[in-house]
Amino acid sequence: MSLADKVLAVNNDLPIRTDKPVHSGKVRSVYWLTEADSRRLIQEKGYPVAPDAPLAVMVISDRISAFDCIWTGEGNLRGVPGKGAALNAIANHWFKLFKEQGLADSHILDIPHPAVWIVQKARPVMIEAIARQYITGSMWRAYSKGEREFCGIQLPDGLSKDQKLPELLITPSTKGILKGIPGVPEADDVNITRKNIEDNFAAFNFRSAGDIDRYEQLLKEGFDVISAELEKLDQVFVDTKFEFGYVTDAEGNEKLIYMDEVGTPDSSRIWDGAQYRNGEVVENSKEGFRQALLNHFPDPDILLNKDRMDEREALARDNELPESMLMDVSATYVGIAEKIIGEKLVISDNPKAEIVQVLRDAYGLID
Repeated sequence: MSLADKVLAVNNDLPIRTDKPVHSGKVRSVYWLTEADSRRLIQEKGYPVAPDAPLAVMVISDRISAFDCIWTGEGNLRGVPGKGAALNAIANHWFKLFKEQGLADSHILDIPHPAVWIVQKARPVMIEAIARQYITGSMWRAYSKGEREFCGIQLPDGLSKDQKLPELLITPSTKGILKGIPGVPEADDVNITRKNIEDNFAAFNFRSAGDIDRYEQLLKEGFDVISAELEKLDQVFVDTKFEFGYVTDAEGNEKLIYMDEVGTPDSSRIWDGAQYRNGEVVENSKEGFRQALLNHFPDPDILLNKDRMDEREALARDNELPESMLMDVSATYVGIAEKIIGEKLVISDNPKAEIVQVLRDAYGLID
């Protein structure tokens, strides 16, 4: 079996029974189950949700995106072997810890296969909440040019690159294009302040102004839980993205939960602790792949400059990366996953066939 066969690159063509269009993101595809299948599974599996809660099957691919483009490799390598399984295993691990430590639930109800989650429909809060413990990346680039205010937060002078910040910062941005909010540009992923959120909490899908405090509390507590666990592995939790939403539980109560994924190499920066103490940054996250791309192409401005998006898309479409670049990412993701979960990661030889079999035999979702 070739390396390319082990990669789950296309994940929106599975024969899962659904009466709605399949929603495909950069990495995951979502299959909304029929009302009958949702009700049946809630009853059969005893999921702790309202009997009429809409459920979905979420299938993660091994595709790799960076700089808003999907990248491929030589030899028909359409993704990174083991990447999807690594991301799911890490997120599952953190979500379980959050629940055990009394923080909040997630949208995940069941894990039929390492690449699959069964989730309940959540009403998303329209914020990508970034928590930062160190100054690096886009924040450092802006700071080094003289900017001192980020999302309404003032930073002191005299900080140096990759330094630990005086406190954990929450720097939110919009999730999707939000219209009609005073002072907030109608564009995806623009930075916003806490005051923007307070003044327009309903527009960001918060139920109440008090839930802004709740989301910040869950974000800080979640960050601290992951940071403390990574510290035991001598890994530095640098920054991460959290997403939140509302669900209704079996008793009919609406509650704020964690959704999407948490603490993964796709949504976070994780540095090797020993190397960091030596004054060197070694990435155990997607940031390493971003740096490799910047070094690989002669004009890195194409990847950094949003005004050159057409050229960037052409670069991703027309260039197959060396196999070694994608295998480096595989080693990083699988390596950090195995550290975090404390066991060997199971990587399928033929993920698509396995997923079809388990969803047919154990869940009755494939005819």
